[in-house]
Amino acid sequence: MRKFTNVLKGASGAMLLAFCFSGNLEAQKIVSLSGANSPQDDMNPVWIGDNTLLFTRAFHPDNIGGITDPGDIWMTRKSESGEWQEAVHRADLSTDGYDFSLGLEDYLTLLVYHTGGKRFGIYQYSKFGTEWNFLRQVTMDGLEGISGQVTGRVASGGNVIFLSGKGKDSKGNEDIYVSEKTGPIAWSTPVNIGAAINTKGQEMSPYYDSKTQKLYFSSNMHEGAQGKDIFISKRMGDGWDNWSKPVIWQQVSSPGSEVSVTFINEEEVVWTSTQNSDGFADLLTFETVVPLVIPEEFTAAASEPLTPEIPQAEAKSVSVVPIYPSTTIGIPEVKVMEKSADKEENPISWFVVDAKNKKLVPYTITWKVGDSIVSKSATDPIKFSELEDTKVGEIKVNAEGYFPKIISLNEIKTGEPTVVLMTKAESGNVVLLDNVNFKRGTAELEGEQTKASLKELAEFLLENPSMKLRIHGHTDNAGDPGLNKGLSLERAGSVRDFLTGQGVAFESLRISGWGGTKPLASNATEVGRSKNRRVELEVEQ
Repeated sequence: MRKFTNVLKGASGAMLLAFCFSGNLEAQKIVSLSGANSPQDDMNPVWIGDNTLLFTRAFHPDNIGGITDPGDIWMTRKSESGEWQEAVHRADLSTDGYDFSLGLEDYLTLLVYHTGGKRFGIYQYSKFGTEWNFLRQVTMDGLEGISGQVTGRVASGGNVIFLSGKGKDSKGNEDIYVSEKTGPIAWSTPVNIGAAINTKGQEMSPYYDSKTQKLYFSSNMHEGAQGKDIFISKRMGDGWDNWSKPVIWQQVSSPGSEVSVTFINEEEVVWTSTQNSDGFADLLTFETVVPLVIPEEFTAAASEPLTPEIPQAEAKSVSVVPIYPSTTIGIPEVKVMEKSADKEENPISWFVVDAKNKKLVPYTITWKVGDSIVSKSATDPIKFSELEDTKVGEIKVNAEGYFPKIISLNEIKTGEPTVVLMTKAESGNVVLLDNVNFKRGTAELEGEQTKASLKELAEFLLENPSMKLRIHGHTDNAGDPGLNKGLSLERAGSVRDFLTGQGVAFESLRISGWGGTKPLASNATEVGRSKNRRVELEVEQ
């Protein structure tokens, strides 16, 4: 757990790290864009001129969708003295889903990608003064076939868009695709740019410089990669599938994960890294303008794929597994790994943090074997096979002063730390009862898992008798608003009745029913509606 020793030193500070690159140049200082960064993920920087940098910030309470919003667009400006100003939320460019800027199509037109909320696809926004006004959606056949953590950029000149994501013809995980402009609001079907760039790992966040014909992208499978690093390849001729062998950009790559890059000018660059934030992306740049050491010599890519098939006689079992950390905020990494039957099993790594400030908290882990309870401290090794052999279905993570967290066995990671976000039991904090279900259209509790979850909660409340809670019931917006409000109140009442039946004092529990008036997600999709049908606990005292 080396990468977790200095967890989240507040991406908002001006963190410095020494960074050395090949050659005789001295080590250069790299700094966080102090005003732009936050404890959340700050990623996908896009320079649009006029001293302005757009980027995507995930799971921030000021996002349109609140702390569950996977990414809104934010903006920071660089002052004349070189200081990065405090970032501001651009609600005019954001939705309650995942949003990122593709960059300028022309001087007055910005392209933005939206998904997971009220809009899906690529949209044009027109600049009017300091504001961006929604213009219209562009058409790109086949865009819906690119899934996963989609990222991308419009190339300088505004006639080509590079995208990364998972498609039907992906070589492995995320691949890079290209689309060309065919009309004022029309773009061609995205095409995979080929095996010279795309591998069985992840290739993401493409940035193409039309002037030099160089493609900058993130990969965790090309030669020299440690985690995800920035690689550079040059277009070698006509067509979009003819590229040089990718070369790692040593100057900005680190043992952390570099995911995207944008050029302010020919001498200044901003990129995203987890080097100092342990899984949470920060925006970085050089403290002072330094010579950018960009490779100029490129060779033709090998004709054979970078990850050839393994002969059956020699093959070990091969799997694609996450690299650190897919359960936290941000873009998870994956790589191809060979599994050997005689390889020693490593203990499970745990990353237990306060959900609000992302600081590590002391914890214990317990589970049941028959009628017995097994308890482990943070320093006790736990192997996944131990849980499987004893047929454990779930474990409970406990931290003093925090609501306990129930983790099912299939949520536990074996090739990376298992990240557990804990909610502190203090006034104003809200915890979602995500394992509590009801029979459709009624307030009747449904399922053994529901009862087991509420019993765990009752035990916690009995251990903290002075705590006062309000139980909030919510529905989606389908149907009659009055009936929905009544149903949500009845469901909150059912939870209170169950808890008092377990011995929790009635006077310590209050209830509210909000119907569909406080959605967490868009009601336009079934996935969003299911998130809105929920019960929450709010600590009042």
